[in-house]
Amino acid sequence: MVFGLLTNRRREKLRSEKAPKEWIEILDRNFPLFGRLTPDDQKELLGHIQVFIDEKYFEGCGGLALTDEIRVTIAAQACLLLLHRDTDYYPNLTSILVYPSGYTAHESRYIGGGLWEEGPEDRLGHTAHNLGALVLAWDAAQHGAMNPSDGSNVVLHEFAHQLDFENRSADGTPDLDTRAEYESWSRVMTAEFDRLRQSIPYEYDSVLDIYGAQNPTEFFAVATEAFFETPRALMSQHPELYGALMRYFRQDPVTYSSE
Repeated sequence: MVFGLLTNRRREKLRSEKAPKEWIEILDRNFPLFGRLTPDDQKELLGHIQVFIDEKYFEGCGGLALTDEIRVTIAAQACLLLLHRDTDYYPNLTSILVYPSGYTAHESRYIGGGLWEEGPEDRLGHTAHNLGALVLAWDAAQHGAMNPSDGSNVVLHEFAHQLDFENRSADGTPDLDTRAEYESWSRVMTAEFDRLRQSIPYEYDSVLDIYGAQNPTEFFAVATEAFFETPRALMSQHPELYGALMRYFRQDPVTYSSE
């Protein structure tokens, strides 16, 4: 209880401090969406960024030298998902490992029928339940920030996974407040996930990346990307999904998106 009280006071102090001028310049340069937010949302986002950078450990990998530009650009995208909600700042996440560009990981993959396949996999980002770390390719993270309407954002995708993990499982369902919210979420997400899977042979879904058809966890991450990157198209083609995400994130990205 005392630890929680001290944490909240420290976070409140950080959020109330004026962000460095250099950080604003980084956001203006790398994150054009920042300029389309309301002044209140800009202030809230800057406060979240200050807490996030204070609490998370960033590490450069593959020879990458960390800079404030890297930290602020990544933190801004991660904290966009936290606006208007009570947040514990991704409590399962400790470290953010940043590579200069895409990297290759060696892993075992389940391919069905009781069979596993081992081999290399090219990645732009990765995180996992109970891993405590999140890996990103800096060039992909920067591209996602600078192109907020192209429908693809590796930072939003991987941090959506972290939100998914907050209910102590990786099932495509974030931590919700009530049983009714869980029931509504399950109804909408199950129907939309099945719809995406059924579209695979026809490839007719132009909004949701087919990668989300793998499982409910990836579906939530892909849906989160579409919600923030192409909200008008998602709202038009998947109105129930858009509504479920709008209620969870307590945002309407249509109001500040160019797409």
